Amino acid sequence: MRISKVTTKTGDRGETGLSDGKRVSKDHPHIIFQGDLDELSTFLGLAISVSGKKGLSEVLKSIQQDLFNIGGEASMSGSDIELFSDDRIKFLELSLKKMNKSLPPLKEFILPGGDELSARIHVVRAVCRRTERSCVTLMNSNVEVKSWLIYLNRLSDYFFVLARFVSLKQGQTETLWERDN
Repeated sequence: MRISKVTTKTGDRGETGLSDGKRVSKDHPHIIFQGDLDELSTFLGLAISVSGKKGLSEVLKSIQQDLFNIGGEASMSGSDIELFSDDRIKFLELSLKKMNKSLPPLKEFILPGGDELSARIHVVRAVCRRTERSCVTLMNSNVEVKSWLIYLNRLSDYFFVLARFVSLKQGQTETLWERDN
């Protein structure tokens, strides 16, 4: 489905249309999940805007493509359309393994922060975790979520490790949680 006009006024009463034409409430699990995917991609775009390095920027843009592919499949749930490739899960797992090799082990929780890019990636991670939870809600409403949940789980791990990796490369010291004794 292509959008030919943005203002349709069909959502003025709190409903929106699914790709099959069915009208649902804007707080329907499908719509919440789509909105969370959109927000995740938007915050990822904000991180890309300060990433500076072409290689990292291209990887993050490829993740945005994944999110749109998942969104496309989700918008046509019940169909056989395949836009998202499970190979992207393997990509994340290999990337995690590679970055983790250069990171010191965690002995305590770290506080989100660091330089601007690391801080933005931490925001992306938090939004990704919420998107993961809305995927579970969608799944619990008897919608097949294919491998989206696995991908989102790996992706939130990826963003956590990436934020640490970027901080390390920028010479930033991680701020550890100070446990009150």
